[in-house]
Amino acid sequence: MGLRGMSEKVNFTAMKDGSREEYEMLEALEEVHRAGTANRLLRELATQAEESLSGYQITRLEHGLQAATRAREAGADTDWIVAALLHDIGDGLAPQNHDKFAAEIMRPFLREEVTWVVEHHGIFQMYYYAHHYGWDRELRAQYKDNPYYQSCVDFCEHWDQSSFDPEYPTDPLDSFAELVHEVFSRKAFDPARIQPGKVIGVPA
Repeated sequence: MGLRGMSEKVNFTAMKDGSREEYEMLEALEEVHRAGTANRLLRELATQAEESLSGYQITRLEHGLQAATRAREAGADTDWIVAALLHDIGDGLAPQNHDKFAAEIMRPFLREEVTWVVEHHGIFQMYYYAHHYGWDRELRAQYKDNPYYQSCVDFCEHWDQSSFDPEYPTDPLDSFAELVHEVFSRKAFDPARIQPGKVIGVPA
């Protein structure tokens, strides 16, 4: 499809009426759009510096950066670092299920262990505060037989619940940009990347 085709629009107003040529054009345009995913994620993170949950000593952006910095300093691999950076990216758009929101963004590109941890970190984080509201802090126990259980415990203990410190020397967002671009340029749902059932764990 040439440049002229790339600037055209479809003629149909209902998807069932589209032609093969129109859908080939749309696929080419969608490929360009997908290639911009990393930039959109980095922009969304940057907005968390201004639009953030109140009451904490640091912004949501600073929290993600601090968690990712801790992961990097612990010698974690790229999957863990990017997950730590993005684990709360859904706080603004999906505050009632931000963990699942973030996991779905990452699922096509990161190891299954890592996306499972991101998907469930909200419940695991309750261990640190639920009792103050009269809630069950041990809800995470329902997952104790899952192979990724300990990874989520460790993710929360070492990188999530501890990353609200305004004095912690935190790496800037642009220092993580290359990793975000690397992850989101991977082939989606590549079994060699997803590695179902494989447990690497959170480095101490």
